Amino acid sequence: MGQNVNQLAFAVGALTGLLCAAIASAVVLWRRRPREEKRKQSWLEHYDATPQAVFAQWPTTALVLDPGTGSVVAANPAALRSLGYSIEELQKLPFTDLFSAEGVDATALVGKLREATNREPLEMRQRSKDAAQRNVEATCYSLMLAERQVLAVAVHDVSVRREVETQLLEKHQELDHLAHHDHLTGLPNRLYLAAHLPDAIEEAKKNGSVLAVLFLDLDRFKHINDSRGHETGDKLLKTVAQRIRSTMRSEDVVVRMGGDEFVVVIKRIKSTDQVNDAAGRINHALSAPMVVDGRTLVTTVSIGVALYPHDGITMGELLRHSDTAMYQAKDRGRNNFQLFSQSMDKRLKQRIAIESSLRTALQSNQLDVHYQPIVDIETHKVVALEALMRWKHPSHGYVRPERFVAVAEEAGLIVPIGDFVLQRAIEDMVRWRQMYGALVPVAINISAVQLQRSNLAENISRLTKQHGLDPKLLQIELTESAVFERRAPGAREASQDAVAKLRELGVHIAIDDFGTGYSSLSYLKRWRVDTLKIDRSFVRDLVTDMSDLAIVSAIIAMARHLHIEVVAEGIEGWQQLAKLRELGCNYAQGYLFARPVPAVDCARYFAGTPLDLTQRLPVLDKLEATQDEEQVAQRA
Repeated sequence: MGQNVNQLAFAVGALTGLLCAAIASAVVLWRRRPREEKRKQSWLEHYDATPQAVFAQWPTTALVLDPGTGSVVAANPAALRSLGYSIEELQKLPFTDLFSAEGVDATALVGKLREATNREPLEMRQRSKDAAQRNVEATCYSLMLAERQVLAVAVHDVSVRREVETQLLEKHQELDHLAHHDHLTGLPNRLYLAAHLPDAIEEAKKNGSVLAVLFLDLDRFKHINDSRGHETGDKLLKTVAQRIRSTMRSEDVVVRMGGDEFVVVIKRIKSTDQVNDAAGRINHALSAPMVVDGRTLVTTVSIGVALYPHDGITMGELLRHSDTAMYQAKDRGRNNFQLFSQSMDKRLKQRIAIESSLRTALQSNQLDVHYQPIVDIETHKVVALEALMRWKHPSHGYVRPERFVAVAEEAGLIVPIGDFVLQRAIEDMVRWRQMYGALVPVAINISAVQLQRSNLAENISRLTKQHGLDPKLLQIELTESAVFERRAPGAREASQDAVAKLRELGVHIAIDDFGTGYSSLSYLKRWRVDTLKIDRSFVRDLVTDMSDLAIVSAIIAMARHLHIEVVAEGIEGWQQLAKLRELGCNYAQGYLFARPVPAVDCARYFAGTPLDLTQRLPVLDKLEATQDEEQVAQRA
């Protein structure tokens, strides 16, 4: 379409040039006639036949004006047809009755017309006798005819071109709108933000004002999208977008970044209270139930806030820091907002560093598995070993699992890490059997993500068959959150199904850190749990804290009636051990018996003899450096 417009402009330019050449030829021929004859006849009667024919047959409007009065002196037939007047009528009308130009006074129109050339034609509106109007362009040439100055004006209709240009402009605006707005919600999109936010920052810089960037992420939207379907999810997003937009001022910018993420830009911030109020309104608006397809849905939002210039002076910094603050809001329970702080940035950088190092650790054999015994309280014999993953960083030493497990889950690394621990534990068990001729069960910790996303039962079945190992020698330890927490519709059922498949293989099931999560007695019974491991937070002050004593006593009594074994974690003192024996707890685990050690140092656990707790274990001498493991890990 752009090519057609260019061709039209070229044709008009060529025709205009031809008309002007014809008029110029008429002038030359007129000047060649005897001066006496010119003086005797009217100047209009002395056109040569050829120029007159060109003028008469010229397809577009051509006029000759008196420069002094602006009246029409002559007009070609095309002009008469276009304007609808006879030549006599035209000669009686001022030029300004026939043409007008936007922004040009009528008295100045002829003067403005003198400036019109092929390069810069004058745009005008032509009014015909029938009141019809059209867009035209005019070019003008000052000529001398019979010693008289006239204005030769070539006028061509540009209505079609203007219509095409208008259509092109509308299409361009439509495409621009589509490119810079989200098709689902109608809100501006990421491209719009990239164009708008730098200008808003520059404006705030010039005015010395504060700018707020709010990063919004819906809480648990993925679960709604997966369980209700994408169509319902899309309708929910449209409702969310409308509610966010309704809480903000007209001058504030609300952007959908993609998925369930939104960004709000608030200009001219006078105080943080203004930002707090805005974020609070959004939280309140979105926490109200929404009806989608006749069903009531509830979603909340976590909001992170970054302020210009305090938290960043570029678009990248403000978006990154508001995103960091948003994750802090999620960590603090969701459905709230957090202002960015430098401590958040420090934690984010640490998280990124841990993730990067962890990926390297998986590829460079920095990960290992250590084993800690689970001991019969009465006999002090080892009844099982717990496999504990260890990461020895080449420059920071041992890194505590609680520092990287959550990062591994977020980064999608927890499944390969879990598979590594499972395979290593089975390989170590095969070596122990070959070397010592005896084995004890091994407990392996499994995260909720690994339980639901990996084919855990199939992996265990394949590995145990491959190595000729009885699956009954494995015990899977799950946290309460892995099996009881209501993360999403269907998630609990998926966990229950995965546990059922493990039990079919003969694998034992233990609940780790019992009492700290989402305990459910009905699910304990339904899922046929084999072992409960009482969290160390209840065992630590068991002797001195009556509340801890009551909780531990109740767990042991309940488990006994449900025929579930109990293991007390974190045993470090003789008084703890004595109290647990008194309460009827059968098994214990902790530093009082042994610290976690590598597989090569586990020989003594397969002898079937009681552990000697009165003397320092010889194997600990080899691991003296690891006794300060927690302090070393703090520097990682």
